[in-house]
This record gives sequence, structure tokens and C-alpha cells, in this order.
Amino acid sequence: MSDELRAAQADVTQAGFRLLNSVVAPVVQAGVANPLPVGAGAIVLETTGRSSGKKRRVPLLASRLGGKLVVSTVRSDSQWVKNIEADPNVTVWLYGRARPAKATVNRGALNVVVLALE
Repeated sequence: MSDELRAAQADVTQAGFRLLNSVVAPVVQAGVANPLPVGAGAIVLETTGRSSGKKRRVPLLASRLGGKLVVSTVRSDSQWVKNIEADPNVTVWLYGRARPAKATVNRGALNVVVLALE
């Protein structure tokens, strides 16, 4: 596969995720489908852009056990993971409220992020 084709596919994938996130994030941020204190559901994770310094929000599926949430991705180039590595102080949106959290990234075949609610 040519480099041009790879770049075009990456652009289409990125545009698709942006569109999906723009629709899903406001609903999840309002509290729809958030996980109970024990269980799985959707959250909105807010990070600080490592280059821009702007707040970035992404909806993610999470597993929750009390004050900890676990999210993951197989994509090694996920910007939200790179942003967390630069600044682990994040915000998690649960039930329409912003909750501060500290994130820990564990890289591997499955990149796992543990969010400890403060």
C-alpha cells in the first residue's frame, strides 16, 4: 500500500471519529449511559492538548469500580492517550458533572488507562 493511500485512509478515519464524537459526546456528557459505581458504560474524558493547551473531549466506553474507571484502545496513535501521557490530570464527565481524575497509562498491545476519580 502506498504512503499516499495510507495517509488518505488515516484522514478518512480521523474525520469519521470526529463526526461520531461530535454526536455522541454531548449526550454522554449529559449523563446518558454513564456507568453505575460498579459496571460498564460510556463517559466523556477531557484532556488538555499537549501542543495546543486546549481542552479536548472524547467519549469512551469504561468499566467502573467505585472511584476508578478503566478505558482502553488498541490504537497506538490515539491523541487522547498521548495527551494523558503529557498531562495525567484529566476530567471525567459523569451524570452531567465534571469530576477531576488522575490518569495512569499502561502501554502494550492493548493500551489501558486507569482513571482515579478525586
